Amino acid sequence: MTITYTPGSLVSTRGREWVVLPDTTDDMLVLRPLGGSDDDIAAVFPAFEHVEAAQFVRPEPDDIGDARAAGLLRAALRIGFRSGAGPFRSLAGIAVEPRAYQLVPLLMALRQDVVRLLIADDVGIGKTVEAALIASELLAQGEASGLAVLCSPALAEQWQDELRTKFGIDAELVLSSTVPRLERGLNLGQSLFDRYPNVIVSLDFIKSARHREDFLRHCPDLVIVDEAHTCVAADPTTAGKQSQLRYELLRRLAEDTDRHLLLVTATPHSGKVDAFHNLLGLLKPELAHSDMNREASRVELAKHFVQRRRADIRRFLDQDTEFPSDRFFKDETYRLTPAYRALLDDAIAYAGERVTDANGVGKREARIAWWSAIALLRSLVSSPRAAAQTLRTRSASAVAATAEEADELGRPLTHDLADDENLEGLDAAPGADAGAAQHRLAELADRADQLEGAEHDKKLAALIKHLKALLADGYNPIVFCRYIPTAEYVADHLGGALGRKTVVRAVTGSISPQQRIARIEELADATSEDPAARRVLVATDCLSEGVNLQHHFDAVVHYDLAWNPTRHDQREGRVDRFGQQRDEVRVITLYGSDNGIDGKVLEVLIKKHRQIRKDLGISVSVPDETASGVTDAIIEWLLMRDQQLEQLPLFEATIDRHAEALEADWKSTVERERASRSRFAQQAIHPEEVAREVSSIRAALGATGEVRTFVRDSLRALGADLRGGTPTDGDFTAAVDGTPAGLRDAFAPYVGGLAITSGRPIPFRTTPAIARGEAALVRTDPVVGALAGYVLNAALDRQLPEPHRPARRCGVIRTHAVTTRTTLLLVRYRFHLTLPSRSGDKQLVAEDARLLALQGSPADATWLTPDQATALLDLTADENTAPAFAESTIERVLDGLPDLVEELERQGDALAAELRDSHLRVREQTQELRRGLKVIAQKPADILGVYVYLPATTTPANATTTTAAAGGAR
Repeated sequence: MTITYTPGSLVSTRGREWVVLPDTTDDMLVLRPLGGSDDDIAAVFPAFEHVEAAQFVRPEPDDIGDARAAGLLRAALRIGFRSGAGPFRSLAGIAVEPRAYQLVPLLMALRQDVVRLLIADDVGIGKTVEAALIASELLAQGEASGLAVLCSPALAEQWQDELRTKFGIDAELVLSSTVPRLERGLNLGQSLFDRYPNVIVSLDFIKSARHREDFLRHCPDLVIVDEAHTCVAADPTTAGKQSQLRYELLRRLAEDTDRHLLLVTATPHSGKVDAFHNLLGLLKPELAHSDMNREASRVELAKHFVQRRRADIRRFLDQDTEFPSDRFFKDETYRLTPAYRALLDDAIAYAGERVTDANGVGKREARIAWWSAIALLRSLVSSPRAAAQTLRTRSASAVAATAEEADELGRPLTHDLADDENLEGLDAAPGADAGAAQHRLAELADRADQLEGAEHDKKLAALIKHLKALLADGYNPIVFCRYIPTAEYVADHLGGALGRKTVVRAVTGSISPQQRIARIEELADATSEDPAARRVLVATDCLSEGVNLQHHFDAVVHYDLAWNPTRHDQREGRVDRFGQQRDEVRVITLYGSDNGIDGKVLEVLIKKHRQIRKDLGISVSVPDETASGVTDAIIEWLLMRDQQLEQLPLFEATIDRHAEALEADWKSTVERERASRSRFAQQAIHPEEVAREVSSIRAALGATGEVRTFVRDSLRALGADLRGGTPTDGDFTAAVDGTPAGLRDAFAPYVGGLAITSGRPIPFRTTPAIARGEAALVRTDPVVGALAGYVLNAALDRQLPEPHRPARRCGVIRTHAVTTRTTLLLVRYRFHLTLPSRSGDKQLVAEDARLLALQGSPADATWLTPDQATALLDLTADENTAPAFAESTIERVLDGLPDLVEELERQGDALAAELRDSHLRVREQTQELRRGLKVIAQKPADILGVYVYLPATTTPANATTTTAAAGGAR
């Protein structure tokens, strides 16, 4: 005979209790372990395995502990939830606790039938988390069936790691290097985008004709575009070929009006109004032509656009977000040695002659000579090693067939363009050999070789001096260089100059993105054991975007000036972001006072950019064309000043004219940015709306203070050695080698073997932004989750030895805080949810826990408020209770539980109504998704714990203050 089990009911099989899930059929049960997560779901076939209906086992009278044991069980239950019944389906299961301000984009998204958002928060605020929160929620609700993240190949692995470790989303990398392997596993005619529902796709790879059409046909219904500003131009029809391909791909993706689209960028304008409107047009075509001076247009855009500065969210609701208070800037100069000065003068003379001669030949030749000259001068200013390699390398533009092609090949290698779609390959030393005067170039290269080392290279000497000062002050700096040869040269010479306690490593575009991360982690590990050890990372701009370095570094040295100030801000933003422990990030900029280039770039570009950032609170980009006009004018002045002395005033006037144009563009952009920030900070979601949802989440899942107390108390009870911090505040460490083997096994995947076998302590941090091997004191951290799971399972397993069970299901506490018998119940409710979605109704079974308290006997009870019930957990015993009396007291209460069934069911129905209201509130503007929404409480509820508080028999020390503060009545 076939037995039918309804979703939400309990069954027993394989030696444990399970919850029946809605996907169950007559011949197959889909089950989730009671209290477990979706990762533990199993399919059971009753025809082959014994399955029987089950009821949750009530507590036993002799399983008695104190008030602390009751608090640990309740905290373990709440922290361990991975399938909560609230309106945010994903928050219980992710391994990151979002900041309150990060819920704003999520609330905006849930108010749209089809999600179209531009998330443009400032650098370091957490745009990746905000976008991934929305993605995980849409996937959990069934509003999306798959995810594609479009990003640069250098950031693909970081996205994969973030999604997997923090949000439980496994995504395949679709890169030129991985596609052959992925395609080998496909069935005949199958697209890899059908085979793999979640993918992280290289924009460079997928925009090509070979794969673009397949992607467009089979693209998932949810797309995130990282660094979206690189995918649009002011005029896509006249933009470079790569920009056109990227924009065309996104435009066609956006044409599917059922596709969810999240655009992510810290620089949505990039100094170009038309490009910004094209970006908005991807969200809704009509936004591309909206007049933002009209209130109606601004109101409409506010539904799709969020843009906040750090100042907007540093204090949001009742939560502070710790950012470094400021960047401390220091500009340090150096002067060339006579030998280096002579080399630079000779190189300038050669380059000037080449440009003059080429101008008389043709436009193509003139452009090739121009880019070769810039390459030579930038490399010479960078380092002697970069100069030597450039002098011996053929110019990339030399193969150009036209002047326009020469510009397309030469500009990215010599200018630092804000609109570069990614920085891969742009840190290679450019070539200066255009096929003429090779003997002269070879002679200059030989002279450059002789100038290596601090004796001849005063720029290197200055770097060593300033790094020693930073290291002495306890800083761990990153040194940013423009070219690979320069970074390798600097690292080679720093190794022996900074002392044996300092470890130096170089990370450049010459190694893969995976190797870069591994080398950084290796550097961090090499200095983690010795508090006196310091680390110095020498890097190129391959690390200036996307890679988060705030856990290991706290100072930035610009060894080479960038020719676009946005690049400086990107470099500094790698360490100046949420999670940085330093209150002050130091920034040192080295520049040559006599090389003819650095001083003017610093004055006209870098310093103005800093001032704007200080005034506005954010970085503001200017168009590449305007910034390039300034630097080109500087180079032209430098090349011609010895050949055309009479025209020097003209060249200087040209520099001034370009600088004035730059300042005008900048001011215009600043005003637009200021207006934009004030409009979209985000006013479409009011703080009180966020506060209400945050309060609801904390009520269901627990707040940070509860997590900290639980972790400290349970670890100490299980034999861990805790150092540092206090019960209510501060970081601490825990050596867990003396804890039960089951707990160590649960920790091992997250903290590494050393913390388990050698006694190396696990650092527990109060900030959710942590480094590898650390744990955050938030409920969603995997280490905290593993601890909660162990404590809960141990409480339910009476076979474990007593020291391994810090939580107990029963307790009797005598206290002066009550004057009549008060009973606290820890109750777990299961709910059957019907969530409408675009693809049909989704049936779910979810859980929630509540503390319920009553005074008197079950048959004649007075029920307390939720706050009064929770307050009981804070009480401590004022008298000892005889074990036999405690056991008999608990037994009488347990025998009276049947009298409470009706009230527990009424409480469950009331909670179901509250949860339904919460779901409707979050979706208040999506009428289609509100109809048919149901939340039904499953009967009966599970009683996990029973704790009895009795009046103390002795006279309290201060009789006048003895009250029923915890809920007892006189």
